[in-house]
Amino acid sequence: MKKLYSFFVAVIVLLISWGAVGHRTVGSIAQKHLTPKALAGVRDLLGGQSLADVANWADSVRSLPAYKQTGPWHYINLPLGLNYDAFKSRVENMLEANVYSALVAQMQLITDNTVSRERKVAALKFVVHFVGDLHQPMHVSRSADKGGNTIQLNYDGQGTNLHAVWDSKLIDHTGLDYQQLAAKYDNASPAQIRQWQNDPVVKWMWESYQITGQLYAEVDTMHDRSIGQAYYDEHIATVALRLEQAGVRLAGLLNVLFRNGPVAVGPPDPAATAPAVVADAAPVAIDIKDAANHVDQVVVVSAKVFGYKVLSGLTLVNLGAAYPDQPLTVELKGEAMAIADSLDGKRIQVTGKVELYKGKPEIVVTEKGKITVQ
Repeated sequence: MKKLYSFFVAVIVLLISWGAVGHRTVGSIAQKHLTPKALAGVRDLLGGQSLADVANWADSVRSLPAYKQTGPWHYINLPLGLNYDAFKSRVENMLEANVYSALVAQMQLITDNTVSRERKVAALKFVVHFVGDLHQPMHVSRSADKGGNTIQLNYDGQGTNLHAVWDSKLIDHTGLDYQQLAAKYDNASPAQIRQWQNDPVVKWMWESYQITGQLYAEVDTMHDRSIGQAYYDEHIATVALRLEQAGVRLAGLLNVLFRNGPVAVGPPDPAATAPAVVADAAPVAIDIKDAANHVDQVVVVSAKVFGYKVLSGLTLVNLGAAYPDQPLTVELKGEAMAIADSLDGKRIQVTGKVELYKGKPEIVVTEKGKITVQ
């Protein structure tokens, strides 16, 4: 059973893209660049949710049976060393499922008047996510190392891999949440915005491909593959640029798709998976160190309790390490507050939805049954 659990966690970690904070940053930037008609069209499909709210939906559903075919939609594998023309030809003519073909297909669903509202909602969420994915350099890379997932690195004294560094480690190192990142990085000039939005999607991917080649070359010259502040200082500007470009370009796509405002929808499709079904999805088992990559997901996580703090109306439990280094905080409310003392020093299992509070992951628990001592 332990081997099965470890394998499941490894698969989940392997599939994460840009990390929850990165995708939300892209969605937040895009929201600010929507035209009034596009904003109306987005609100018509998403209701009270923002682009940042749905930015990680495509990752949260990919483990569900109804979406098992969507795994390859998040990336594209290509050999290194292609020139632009060869790259463009490969991307546009690839027969295997990939992020480019998936993005094009989902955009077409949004503008198809015969497609049901449920499918259009899902298509919009996919578009938001895929634009973020193809701006993450390691999602346009080679298959031999699974987009850098098998290239082991040591970052700030902890083992990780090249893909994870570019998904979330560099972003996490900023210490900012997605709203702060969006405010800091959203500063393109009108001329830049016009240029970025006029570039074809293949050009966006070509940019990632070129960065990926440089990252692979850097790794090949490393002696012990240990990186830290110097690597962050050298590359965080690239991360910022890709997040900003993704947000601006996502807005550009949506401004075109919803240029006339809300889109017409077809009759309900019984075969479509409505968003309500996703909300009731089974919890996903995760490693506590990756809690920040599962924001808005209902998870199951196990770790040791390292103290707690009682405040007015709630109790904060440090899970995985003592404050302020805990990778996850469990916020007890209501009847759950009564069990805090019995948890201290114990290894517990918690089930709940991961949320961000001041840029750090937490799970709010109001029912005692959501926590068990192991």
